[in-house]
Amino acid sequence: KKKKKKKSKVGGPGSGKSSQCEQLAKKYGFTHLSTAGLLQNELSSLSERSKFIKDIMECGEPVPGGIVLELLREAMITNLGDTKGFLIDGYPRELKEAEEFESKIGEPKLVICLDCSAETMNSRFSMRNQTSQHFDSAETIKEGIEGYCQAAKPLTAYYERKTHYIYTTDSVYPEIKQTCTQEIPFSWNK
Repeated sequence: KKKKKKKSKVGGPGSGKSSQCEQLAKKYGFTHLSTAGLLQNELSSLSERSKFIKDIMECGEPVPGGIVLELLREAMITNLGDTKGFLIDGYPRELKEAEEFESKIGEPKLVICLDCSAETMNSRFSMRNQTSQHFDSAETIKEGIEGYCQAAKPLTAYYERKTHYIYTTDSVYPEIKQTCTQEIPFSWNK
């Protein structure tokens, strides 16, 4: 089977996960899989699953992790021959999802946690609201940050024990780049 590296990015909303993934994907030939992007692509497909996802999102509920995991797995299989590895952005969001990912896909060889204060995340979301077609209310932003903070502690503790784990703050890209340059072998066999 193909050997692929999987690296996960953990960080709150607005912590810079997507920005870092885009830079790393370009530099190292990885495939950046953003759960937000996968959900948007699925919604535009008009499939039965997309109708279900749309109904959930219109109710203001998060899309169940199992559905997101299906989308990730499908995208990984589609890109297996064209990538040196995967940068997964936005998943897992909680410990149960991390365990399900490992059971159905495999254990990531590197997890990068982007530590970012609630104030910084809030500020970045506010700036994003000014330049985006998608607008989140202050209450929605606050709830998203609080939800992340609550779920992050057990998730980061889990990964600190299990895998190569980087906890990083300000000088993010150089630190992440240095770690990604090291060879971290992984055999994708599920």
